[in-house]
Amino acid sequence: MSRLIRALRRVLPAGQVITDDLRRLAYGTDASFYRLVPEVVAVVESESEARDVIAAAAAAGRPVTIRAAGTSLSGQAVTDGVLMLIGEGFATCEIAPDGGRVRLGPGMVGGEVNARLARFGRKIGPDPASIGACKIGGIAANNASGMCCGTAQNSYRTLAGLRVLLADGTRLDTLDPASVALFRASHGGLLAELARLAETVRADPALAERIRRKFRIKNTTGYSLNALVDFTDPIDILAHLMIGSEGTLGFLSSITYHTVAEDPFKASALVFFPSIAAACQAVLLLKPEAVAAVELLDRAALRSVEDKPGLPAEIRGLADGAAALLIEVRAPDREQLEQRAVRVAALLGGVETVGPVAFATDPAVCETFWKVRKGTFPSVGAMRRTGTTVIIEDVAFPVESLAEATLDLQALLVGHGYHEGIIFGHALEGNLHFVFTQDFSTPAEIERYAGFMDAVCRLVVDKYDGSLKAEHGTGRNMAPFVELEWGRQATELMRRIKQLFDPHGVLNPGVILTDDPHAHLHHLKPLPPADDLVDRCIECGFCEPLCPSHRLTLSPRQRIAGWREISRRDAAGAPAGMLARTYPYFGLDTCADCGLCATACPVGIDTGALARRLRGRRQGKLGHALGGWAAAHFGGVAALSRLGLGLGHGAGRLVGQSALSRLSGGRWRAPMPRPGRCPAAPAEGAGDPVVYVPACGSRIFGPSEDGTASQPEVVLTLLRRAGYRPRLPERLDTLCCGQMLASKGLAAEAERMAETMVAALRAAADDGRGGLVAIVIDASPCAARLRDRLPVWDFPDFALDALLPRLRLTRKPEAVALHVNCSLRRSGGEAGLRALVAACAERVVDLAGVGCCGFGGDRGFSVPALNAHALRTLDGTLPAGCGQGVSTNRTCEIGLTATTGQPFRSVAHLLEECSRDMEERPL
Repeated sequence: MSRLIRALRRVLPAGQVITDDLRRLAYGTDASFYRLVPEVVAVVESESEARDVIAAAAAAGRPVTIRAAGTSLSGQAVTDGVLMLIGEGFATCEIAPDGGRVRLGPGMVGGEVNARLARFGRKIGPDPASIGACKIGGIAANNASGMCCGTAQNSYRTLAGLRVLLADGTRLDTLDPASVALFRASHGGLLAELARLAETVRADPALAERIRRKFRIKNTTGYSLNALVDFTDPIDILAHLMIGSEGTLGFLSSITYHTVAEDPFKASALVFFPSIAAACQAVLLLKPEAVAAVELLDRAALRSVEDKPGLPAEIRGLADGAAALLIEVRAPDREQLEQRAVRVAALLGGVETVGPVAFATDPAVCETFWKVRKGTFPSVGAMRRTGTTVIIEDVAFPVESLAEATLDLQALLVGHGYHEGIIFGHALEGNLHFVFTQDFSTPAEIERYAGFMDAVCRLVVDKYDGSLKAEHGTGRNMAPFVELEWGRQATELMRRIKQLFDPHGVLNPGVILTDDPHAHLHHLKPLPPADDLVDRCIECGFCEPLCPSHRLTLSPRQRIAGWREISRRDAAGAPAGMLARTYPYFGLDTCADCGLCATACPVGIDTGALARRLRGRRQGKLGHALGGWAAAHFGGVAALSRLGLGLGHGAGRLVGQSALSRLSGGRWRAPMPRPGRCPAAPAEGAGDPVVYVPACGSRIFGPSEDGTASQPEVVLTLLRRAGYRPRLPERLDTLCCGQMLASKGLAAEAERMAETMVAALRAAADDGRGGLVAIVIDASPCAARLRDRLPVWDFPDFALDALLPRLRLTRKPEAVALHVNCSLRRSGGEAGLRALVAACAERVVDLAGVGCCGFGGDRGFSVPALNAHALRTLDGTLPAGCGQGVSTNRTCEIGLTATTGQPFRSVAHLLEECSRDMEERPL
C-alpha cells in the first residue's frame, strides 16, 4: 500500500478510498477520448475532506483532478494521480424566496436545479446539452453554455458569488464579508498580484481590447482573462478567474447564480435553405431579434437524422449543400409569442428558403424538432465502426464569417477523409460543432487526426481569429494550442495566474496549459469490441443520474467501460485478473436491470441487456437446469415461496422482526406481507367481461401485516364495482411471464414461460367471435414484458380509461406519495398514473431524488444494498403530510414500505378506498 493511500485512509472513511482495479478504471472514465487510470479514487463529502485529500496528495507529490459528473469532452476530468470525486454531500440547493438567486453545491445535476426552479418561472443561465447529467461543479469549472445561453447567461455572466478551496487549504466565500476580510488579511500578496496583473492589462490598450474582442464570441480556451478587464476588485477578479478554470486553480465548493427567466410559451420552426450562405444570411438578420435559439445544421447533419419520424417530407429531397435552421422563440404570454414568430417569419421572407417558414406551438411537434437537433451527435456515434471513437469538437467564429467558415470546415473534413463528418451549432454565437469518427489503433490514424487538428487550429486562428474552444473547455485536447490562439503575451498571463494559485502544480496539471506540443495525442482511449449490445456506447455518462446502482458499485457507462477492458485483455490473451474477479458483483449482481439507462442514452443502449446476457453465461448447466424446472413447475416455485414467507414470519415472532432483518443481511424486509394465495375463479354474473391476471408477485405476497386486503381481492372488487365481469386464466398459479428468469439471464427458459402464459391468456380472453376481451395485469413490469406479444392493459392505464368513468370517487384530503415504476417510465405511462392518483387525492407528492427503487424484481431480496442505496434519499420517512404511498409493482412497494415505515400499496388500493361510497360494505 502506498504512502498516499495510507494517508487518505487516515482522513477519509474506508468506503471513500477506492483502490480496486475495476472501479479505478471505471470511475476514471469520462466522456472524452482520453484514458488515464487514477492511482486512487477519493470520494469527498465535505470541504474539510476535500482539503485533507489535496493536502495528502501534495505531501505525496501526486496531482489531484476534481471530478463531478465526468461528462466533459476534452480530457479535463481524467488523471493517473488522485481522482477526487465530488460526493452527494455536495448536492445542495438553496433557492432565494423569490427564485432570483440559487446557491448550489457542485454535486447538483443541472437539470435537477432547473426542475426545482421551475415553480418560480426561473432557471440557471447555462444550458449545455448534457444538463440532464452534468453537475454544477463541471458547468462552472468549464463555463459551459448551450443552445440558448449565448455569452450573456453563462456562469461567468450570471455569477453572484462562490466559495472556493485553494490548493493551500484556504477557503474563501466571496458572499461572506467575514470570510473576505480574513482572506484579504491572509492572502494580501495574491490579491495584490491579481490587481497588478489587471492594471498591467488595462494599461496596454491593444491587449485589453484583444481580450474584450476574444470574449465577444464564445471562448473557453485558456483562463477567463476577461476578469482582468471587467473588474477592479481582486476578489471579483479571483471569483471570475475560477469560472472556466477546469479545476486547475481551486475547488469550487459552492456557486451562487443569478437565475434567469424561463418563458413558458415557446414556438419552434425548422426552416430549410438551399445553401449555407442563405442560412447564414438569415442568422445575421435574426441576431438582433428576440429569438431564444437558432441552430444551424448542414446537409450531412440533416442526412444523419432524416429518417426520424415526424420530420417534414422535404428534408429527404434536399440538394447537397443545403442547410437548415432550427429557430425557437419564447415569450411570457401567447400574444407576444405570436408577435415574435410573425416578426421572424417576415424577416426570413427576404431570404431564399426551401418551403415556407412555419412555427409550431404544439409541444410534441417542437419536441420532435429538438430531438432531431440533439440526435445528430449520437447518430454519428451509433453508425461508427466498432473500435472507433466519436469526436465532437467545438469552435467559434465571428458570426459575420459563419457561412465561409462552415464551408471551410466542410472542406477540411472531406480533405482529411472524414466523409461521415457533420456540422451543426449555435448559429447566433457563431459556435459550430463538428462530429467525426476516429480510429486511434494505428500510428497512421493518429497522424491523420493530428494533421486534421493542426489544420483546424490554423484555420480558426489564422483566418478568422476565432475560438478553438467555444464551450467544451480547453482540457488536454486544446492545451497545446492555447498559445497559438492567444499569443505569447496573453499566455504568459495565464501561466502567471496558474503559478499564483497552484505554485506546486498539484491541481490538474496538463489541463489548460502544457509544455508538451503533442499532449493531445497521448493517452488516447481504446474502445475495443466488447459486445454487440453495447459497442455503440460513446461513454457520455448521460445514463448515470437514472441508475440506482450509481455510486454504490457501477453505473451503466462504468459497467461498459469495465467489460470493454476485460474483453480487450481477453482478445489480447492477457489475464483480466482482479477485473474479472470483481466484475460479477459490481457489474452484474448490482444491476437492477430497470432499463432507465436506455431512456437517457443518446443511442438507446440498455445496459441491463448486457447484464442479463453475462448472467446467463455464468449460470452453467445447473443454473439452466434449475431455470428449466422452474419454468415447467412454477406452481411449485410459488408454493415454496409462500412457505418461505410463512417460515420467515414464524422466525420473526421468535426473534423479532428487526433482529430477523439483521440476521438475514437485510433480505427480510419488515414489515413483510403475509403469504398470499391464488384467488378462486369469480362466480359468473352480469357485466362486461374482462380477464384479470394477478401477477405472480401479487399471488405470492398476500395481505399486509396490518390486515389490508391482498391485491387480487382489491382488483376483483374494483372490477365488479365498476360493472365488469372478471375472468381468471385457467391454472393461474402455474403462470408467470418469465421476468424472474429473464433477469437472471435464463432467456430461453423465460421465453417458454412467456409463451405458456400468452397461450393461457388468449384462451381466457377468447370472446367467441375471433377476438379478445380486455386483459388486465396488475404489475407494470409484467405488462411491459407481454405487451409486444399480446394486447394487454397495465392496470393504471385500464383504470384511467375504463374504471374511472364508472366509479364515483371521494378524494382523500391528505397527500399521497407517488412512485412511478421503471416499466411505466419506459412505456410513457407516467402521466396516466399521475392523473389516476390525482383523481383520488387532493395532493400528489413525488419522492424527491428517487427514480428506480432498486428492487429489480427479486434483486432487492438477494442484494438488499441495491434497494437501500436507491432509496437513500428518503431517509426513513415520507414527505410531510403523506401517510401512504402508491406504486404499480408489488416488490417495489415492499421495499418502499420497509424503507419509509409507511404503507406503499398498489394504486388499486387507493382507487378502491376512494370509491367505497358506492357500496354499503367496504372491503
